[in-house]
Amino acid sequence: MPRRETIVTTEYRIEHDLLGDREVPASAYWGVHTLRAVENFAITGRTIADAPELINALAAIKQAAARANRDLGLLDAARCDAISAACDEIRAGKLHDQFVVDLIQGGAGTSTNMNANEVIANRALEIMGHAKGEFRHLHPNEHVNMGQSTNDVYPTALKLAAWSGIHQLVGAMAGLRGAFAAKSAEFADVIKMGRTQLQDAVPMTLGQEFGTYALMLSEDESRLTEAAQLILEINMGATAIGTGITAHPEYAARVRTHLADITGIPVITAPDLIEATQDCGAFVQVSGVLKRVAVKLSKTCNDLRLLSSGPRAGFNEINLPAKQAGSSIMPGKVNPVIPEVVNQVAFEVIGNDVTISFAAEGGQLQLNAFEPVIFYSLFRSLAHLKAACETLEVNCVRGITANRDLLRATVENSIGIVTALNPYIGYANATEVALEAHTTGASVYQLVLDKGLMEKDDLDAVLQPEMLTKPQPFRPSHKH
Repeated sequence: MPRRETIVTTEYRIEHDLLGDREVPASAYWGVHTLRAVENFAITGRTIADAPELINALAAIKQAAARANRDLGLLDAARCDAISAACDEIRAGKLHDQFVVDLIQGGAGTSTNMNANEVIANRALEIMGHAKGEFRHLHPNEHVNMGQSTNDVYPTALKLAAWSGIHQLVGAMAGLRGAFAAKSAEFADVIKMGRTQLQDAVPMTLGQEFGTYALMLSEDESRLTEAAQLILEINMGATAIGTGITAHPEYAARVRTHLADITGIPVITAPDLIEATQDCGAFVQVSGVLKRVAVKLSKTCNDLRLLSSGPRAGFNEINLPAKQAGSSIMPGKVNPVIPEVVNQVAFEVIGNDVTISFAAEGGQLQLNAFEPVIFYSLFRSLAHLKAACETLEVNCVRGITANRDLLRATVENSIGIVTALNPYIGYANATEVALEAHTTGASVYQLVLDKGLMEKDDLDAVLQPEMLTKPQPFRPSHKH
């Protein structure tokens, strides 16, 4: 059967697919397959255009595929050059508004791949001097999609986009870590009471407390960088199910080389393309690490809210920057809105991880049809965690101050310092002193002296702030 010619008017062009003819706006770079997807998937209101990293990844893949097929003598130079030029423009930010399919879609990402094929084909046609829709000169599926399937293009694009998102998040985490580290240094001499189970424990410095938050972020930066290595494995050349049908035997190796050159990402071809086409384990791993980041970041924000609580009826140990009025009814109230919004992002990320786990588990046989929701969830987790780290750094941590006098007073008045005396007066004596101090309100310091448990000089030496916040040699003043 001869190929149907596209009918073009000033307002629309008529394109044909297996379901029949449809009018497509003459100005649109997308085509009939995209049109049907837009009509079918009105789900989130967020389109591929909202994920520029994904668009750029798709363009890089199409460019690499065209060059690989040119190398193999399957695509002529003119078509390859036009496709490559169109992809360069897209990767430079042009035509992103033409990627109009909802991010969550049926079909395992086919609509996303079709959208990309059509936009690239129509722009390449213009570059070649033809009108949009004149597919006899360059076709979305026959030329732009040559040697490919959605089932290798889409997961590879997701991995390239995730690689970018992960490294952007790591950068934001590093900035937040630096802010906590700076506060740790600023508060290095601020003595305070540590707490376990919200009860007074033993003294520490506020610098030690903030240094912990910096270290937790550093650990998670390392875990994210490790997880990113898993998504370097791609399945380009797998085509439909991993057998490589319709692709040249040398295509997989060549497209990988071109893709690495174009993106600068050291991608590798999976050793078993059938396994790689159906396995979503790398996305599960990355999501799990994002959940870890979210959990620990949320815990840190819980601490910031608690430490700044009050100011008169709470801990009031630190002051968070006042960012906005906190109440429509209570004058003067200021709330910890920045830690609160970060908490909420963390809750979302934890939920996204559940979604990704179910979607990865839901795959059947040689393909996982649910990669669109995997990407949608992963995309939101990466983007929102990055934004959360940035706002926590800039709008909160940098401006935190310490209530130094109050913190020192709580240490001096605390029963918890009796723990430091255990090696010198014994656990039984220390317990007796603690109970009496709690019952009578007397100070631990005075009770120890009154009971003759230690000499004043020895007691003063033991209770120095620098002695209370790190290990010290044990030199008992007398036997107990």
